[in-house]
Amino acid sequence: MKSQAMLPEPTIEFYDLHPSMGDIRADVIAALSSSPKVLSPKYFYDQRGSQLFDQICELPEYYVTRTEIGLLEQHGEEIAGLIGKNAILLELGSGSSIKIRTLLNALKPKAYVALDISKEHLINAATLLAEDFDWLDVHAVCVDFSTPWQLPIPLEGKRTAFFPGSSIGNFTPDEAARILTQLGHLIGKGGDLLIGIDLKKDVSTLESAYNDAQGITAAFNKNLLSRLNRELDANFDLGAFHHESIWNDAESRIEMHLFSDTEQIVSVDGELFRFRAGESIHTENSYKYTVTDFSDLAASAGFKSVKVWLDDNQLFSIHLLRFR
Repeated sequence: MKSQAMLPEPTIEFYDLHPSMGDIRADVIAALSSSPKVLSPKYFYDQRGSQLFDQICELPEYYVTRTEIGLLEQHGEEIAGLIGKNAILLELGSGSSIKIRTLLNALKPKAYVALDISKEHLINAATLLAEDFDWLDVHAVCVDFSTPWQLPIPLEGKRTAFFPGSSIGNFTPDEAARILTQLGHLIGKGGDLLIGIDLKKDVSTLESAYNDAQGITAAFNKNLLSRLNRELDANFDLGAFHHESIWNDAESRIEMHLFSDTEQIVSVDGELFRFRAGESIHTENSYKYTVTDFSDLAASAGFKSVKVWLDDNQLFSIHLLRFR
């Protein structure tokens, strides 16, 4: 009997632009020394944090992921027709690479570049994608795209960036405009940006989406402290903090906080931080927009609107933008 030939393992090209631990330490120390205390949401995404976020995306209260996927499935062919075939497709915040699959089938790009800050999660997801799409040239770049960076891959062709999940909402409008401008220069004149934007809606829907009944979002938020304990020799007592997400109407954003339940002192790599009872660490913002507000923001960064798609309940929008 002839033995079957072993198929080669899928391969990806991986590039590591992740910040050093020294950079992370300096960032965290400065953030916890500020008043009020803050931590960047980019530090949510170690391996465990990425797994917890995948669970959040499946929660009944969290409408964002299923609504965006529904829009991509419904309008994928139209999106592909407007972008064109054989693009260089860049995905920012690729995570588990779930949403991109619908887009890959419709677009048939020449190459796909996954960009994410969670190294292990990125490599695993990109490798699985390369296995399932064996015709596709797959690259993975571990990068903090909230800072200045350049694509380390000499890929020729029209570039299209995909920025799903309304992740741009984690940044203030000024920060978002800066990131959009940087993205515009990355894709170049005539390049496209397909971006998911969460819309303003009733407060009860928003707050329940970020304070789920199963407590997965709370675990996700507290995992940030676990990461600091592990990587920066901190001694946060997770039981002495509780998670809460609050709507800030004046800023049009959901704020995620970790509140100290008692007066306490926490050490982070030898630096001491005093917490009052009731004092919070502000860990994330999620800005919500109207279609017009976001279109205006994108225009200020050099983009013109090509088309916008909304779900029937007007919970979420996908914008196709073209850099001038």
